[in-house]
Amino acid sequence: MVITFPHLGNTYLAVKCFFEELGIRCVIPASNCKATLQKGAFLSPDEMCLPFKLMMGNYIDSIARGADTILITGSCGPCRFGEYCELQMKLLQKNGYDVRFIVIDSPYEIGRHAFFERIARVTQTSDAGKIKKLHCLKRAVALLGLIDSIDASAYGMAGYEAHSGSFQKLLVQCKEAALLCHGIDETRRTLLHYKDKLNRLQTDNKKKPLKIALIGEIYTMIEPFSNLHIEQKLMDLGVCSKRLLTPSWWVRDLILKPIGLNSPLISTAAKKYLPHEVGGHAKESIAHIVRSQMAGYDGAIQVFPMGCMPEIVTKAVLPKVQRDLRFPVMTLIVDEITGEAGYCTRIEAFLDMLESKRKKGLMYA
Repeated sequence: MVITFPHLGNTYLAVKCFFEELGIRCVIPASNCKATLQKGAFLSPDEMCLPFKLMMGNYIDSIARGADTILITGSCGPCRFGEYCELQMKLLQKNGYDVRFIVIDSPYEIGRHAFFERIARVTQTSDAGKIKKLHCLKRAVALLGLIDSIDASAYGMAGYEAHSGSFQKLLVQCKEAALLCHGIDETRRTLLHYKDKLNRLQTDNKKKPLKIALIGEIYTMIEPFSNLHIEQKLMDLGVCSKRLLTPSWWVRDLILKPIGLNSPLISTAAKKYLPHEVGGHAKESIAHIVRSQMAGYDGAIQVFPMGCMPEIVTKAVLPKVQRDLRFPVMTLIVDEITGEAGYCTRIEAFLDMLESKRKKGLMYA
């Protein structure tokens, strides 16, 4: 068995280390690019969203490199993502690809027995005992949290950098160095080294950069190619940014949701505007806007793929949120034909509007 999985932000580093520790053969998907999207879109129905097509492209590339088993996570409520694996299996089989799927869904949805049975299938080729497997899984999750914290520090402080591009340059070096490491311990040491270097980068606290909250569908938030690298674009423009949805946050949410302790602050913050579950992470998007306004952020940008039902609901609620909080939000919808030039122009225009109002001392409307 040779396992592969969709490319999703920083997850590849943690999953790679987990498999290395247990001696499990795997194929790390290449970073998403236009070629990946073209391959996936060719086999996908036109009406399917961008994440579906990118995942299909990942599978095709990984199968060509020897993968025969695909690992994928389950759904987040009434969202089409819950049917991805079934449709993807049929499409791949129809086009001559012989692969198996292992779907890791929430134990709350499928039961603890089924959940651990699927985990066992992932690690069945390893000679390690159950205790070691669980220990490696715990350490890999902690590693994922460390990677996400480095990202958060870099993007959150980018507007204060004394030398333009220093944060982004170090972040790229960090990811490249981590990918060359083997196992959890070596990767962790490398990440801590770069985290220390990041903390020691020269900053200018006299600067007053714009601060932007990023909200939207979870895949589009986590996978940079699908949002056209919006965090890097904001970093280049001297803007600080923050997003709630990260791979490590998703893992914590998955574990704590069955006992109702996953996100009490989120439920409270979103209750006035979205009291009911509508699937995906619509409630998280609303809550992140409310909490960002309270934290002194200047505005928010919502990004989601064409046809995403939960985020369409969020978009419908946003006008009331903006009026009540006097907090500006811009929405960007992406698919395989989104033009980067127009995308960048809208971001820059939104930032110019925020900067202009701030200089004039006007309240956001």
